[in-house]
Amino acid sequence: MEEIMRTETDEIRDNLKYLTLLSRDYPSQAAAASEIISTQALLKLPKGTEHFMSDLHGENEAFVHILNSASGVIREKVDQVLGDTVPENARAELATLIYYPNEKLPQLKARCTSEEALDQWYTETLLRLIDICRLVSSKHTREHVRSCLPASCGYILDELLHAHFEDHDKDLYYGQIVGSIIENGRADRFIVRLCELIKHLAVDKLHIVGDLFDRGPRPDIILDLLMRHHNVDIQWGNHDVVWMGAAAGSPICICTVLKTTLAYHNHGMLEDCYGINLRHLQRMAEQFYGEDDLSIWMPHTDAARGPYTEGMLHRCAVMHKAISILMFKLECQVIDRNPDFQMRGRDYLRRIDWSKHTVRIGEKEYPLRDTSFPTVDPAAPAALNPDEQLVLTKLVQSFRQSEKMQQHVEFLYAKGSVYHIENGNLLYHGAVPMTSRGTFATERFEGRRYSGRALMDYCDARARRGYYAPEGSAARQSGQDFLWYLWCGKLSPLFGRSAMTTFERLYVADSSTHTEVKDPYYTWYNDEAVCRRILAEFGLPGSSHIVNGHVPVREKNGESPIKGGGRLVVIDGGFCRAYHEKTGIAGYTLVYSSRTMSLRTHQPFESAEKAVKENLDIISQKNILETENHRILVEDTDEGEVLRERVHDLKQLVTAYQLGWITEARCEDHIW
Repeated sequence: MEEIMRTETDEIRDNLKYLTLLSRDYPSQAAAASEIISTQALLKLPKGTEHFMSDLHGENEAFVHILNSASGVIREKVDQVLGDTVPENARAELATLIYYPNEKLPQLKARCTSEEALDQWYTETLLRLIDICRLVSSKHTREHVRSCLPASCGYILDELLHAHFEDHDKDLYYGQIVGSIIENGRADRFIVRLCELIKHLAVDKLHIVGDLFDRGPRPDIILDLLMRHHNVDIQWGNHDVVWMGAAAGSPICICTVLKTTLAYHNHGMLEDCYGINLRHLQRMAEQFYGEDDLSIWMPHTDAARGPYTEGMLHRCAVMHKAISILMFKLECQVIDRNPDFQMRGRDYLRRIDWSKHTVRIGEKEYPLRDTSFPTVDPAAPAALNPDEQLVLTKLVQSFRQSEKMQQHVEFLYAKGSVYHIENGNLLYHGAVPMTSRGTFATERFEGRRYSGRALMDYCDARARRGYYAPEGSAARQSGQDFLWYLWCGKLSPLFGRSAMTTFERLYVADSSTHTEVKDPYYTWYNDEAVCRRILAEFGLPGSSHIVNGHVPVREKNGESPIKGGGRLVVIDGGFCRAYHEKTGIAGYTLVYSSRTMSLRTHQPFESAEKAVKENLDIISQKNILETENHRILVEDTDEGEVLRERVHDLKQLVTAYQLGWITEARCEDHIW
C-alpha cells in the first residue's frame, strides 16, 4: 500500500503544473468532487445516436429531409410515444411538423375554424411534443438539455421536461403552463423550439462520409446547415478536395470544378451563391468556340429543374468546351511538375496527331469526335494564350475572394480529414489502395514510400499544405497539385480508380476507352479477412466496422451494401438524382444507437413542398446489421475514455488539495 501511495503521489508531483492549471476551473476540493460525481454519472447514460450519411452531391432537399427525420429515428420516437391510440395520419402530421415546423405550422393552424379549436389544437400539440421531447432527452444529462434550450424560453421548457409529479397533479400543472403559453401568444414559438430541440437531442453526432459537392443544385445549402449542426465530422471525398483546391486558388482545381459544374448546368449556383464571376470565361468562350458544333458539350439536364432555353444551353455548352480545353492544358503542366504522380500518358493534348485528327491512348489511335482546337498551338499544346491567361487570372481572383466559399472550405478543413475513427468504426470515403494480391499498395511521394494508414495520413497532411502553406511558397503549390491528384490519381485513396477518363468520354467514341478500372480494394473488401486486416492497420479490433462511401451500390442488380462478412458497409446508394436509375434506390444512411446498428435504404424524395403539404416521408427500409447484447453506455465509447481520464485528473487534483500542494480558493458556490 505504501508503494502504491508513493507511486500515486509521485505521479501527482509530476503533473503538478497541469493540476495547477486545472485548479483554475475547479478552485476547491468541493468543486472538483462535484465534477467527478457528475462525470461518473454521465458515464452511465446510454450512448448517443450516431447518424452516417455519404455522397450527398448537392442534393439539398433530400439531405434536409433525411437530416430532419434522422433517417426515420424521429418517426420511430413519435410512434413510440403516441402508439396506436393516435391515428397513423395524425402521427405522420406531427412528424412532418417536427421536420418542418416553420413551414407546417401555418398550414395546420389554418384548419382551425375558431379560436377555441385553435387553443385545443395548441394544447394537444404542445403536450405531445413535450412527451416526445422527454423521451429523446432521456439519454442526456439535464445540464446538457439545458444548454440546448433557447434563452428566451429555456426556463419554461426545462420545467416542462423535468417536472416530477409524485405529490401534485401532472395534468393540472401542465395545463396551467401550457394555458399560460397560449394565452400570452407564445404557442408558435414554443412549438418551433420544441421541434428543433427534438431533432437536436435525437441524434448526438452526424458523420458525413464524403462528396458534398457536384451534380446536385445546392451544395452551399448543405454546407450552411452542417456549419450550424451541433456535432459533425466529415471524411473528404474526391469531389470535396477539388473544391478545397479551387478555394485555395489552384488553377487546375478551379477549371475542374467549373468543368463539372457546367457539365450539369449548375453554374448558376456558382454565380448566385458563391459570387463567382464567369463573365470573362463566357466572353472568351464565345470568341473562340461560339461557332463550333457544340453537340458533345451540351450539359446534362434535369427536367424537374428546367425549363432550359436554347440560349441557356448554348452559353453553358460553349463555356463547358472552353474550360475543358483550358483544364487539359493545365493537366499537362501539373503532370510535368509531379513525376511522382505517375500520370505520364494522360497529357492527351500532346498525344493528338493534328494532321490525322486522332489521339493516341495507350498503343492505339482513335479519331477525335471534335477537331476544333483554336486555342491550342500544336507546337506547344500546354501553353495558354493571352486570353486564356486573363480568364484564369480572373477566375483565381474570384474564387479566392469568395467569402462564402472560403468559410465553407475552412469548415471542411476544420471538421474534415481523410479518415476518422470513432466508437469502433473506421470511416473513409474511397479506398485503402491495394494490390491484386490483397496487400496494401505502396506509393512513393517526395522520396518516401507510404502504404495503408501511413498513406492516408500523408494524404491528409499534404492536402492541408495546399490551403495553409504560405502564399507563393513551393509547399502551397505542391499541396494544391496534390489536391488535384487526390481528385483523380490512380492510387488516391479518395478516388480508387485507374484513371479519370474525362478526355476519353468527351473526345473518343469507342466506349472501351471510357472504362475506369476500380482499385483491387473493391474486390478484396468482400473478403472478411482483408477487412479485419484493414481494421488492424488502423488499430481497431476485428469486431469493428468500416463505413465506406464513394461507389454507388447497384441494389437493383442484387448487390448488397454489406461486405466482408458484415465488417464493412457501403452507404453510397445513389443519393444524387443522377444515380437513381443505376442504383434503383436513392441512397443509404446508417444509424448507430445504444442498442443497434441499422442500415436505412431510401427511395427517391420528391420535394420538401410536397412533403410539407401531404405529410410525405421518404419511404425507407430498416435493416438491422447488429444488435448489442447490452445497451452501450457512454463509458463504452471513445467519449467515455476521455471522461475517465478527466475523472482521474480531478481525483489527482483533490489529492493535491488534501496534501496542501495546491491552495484552495474561497468559493462559496462549491461549499457543501
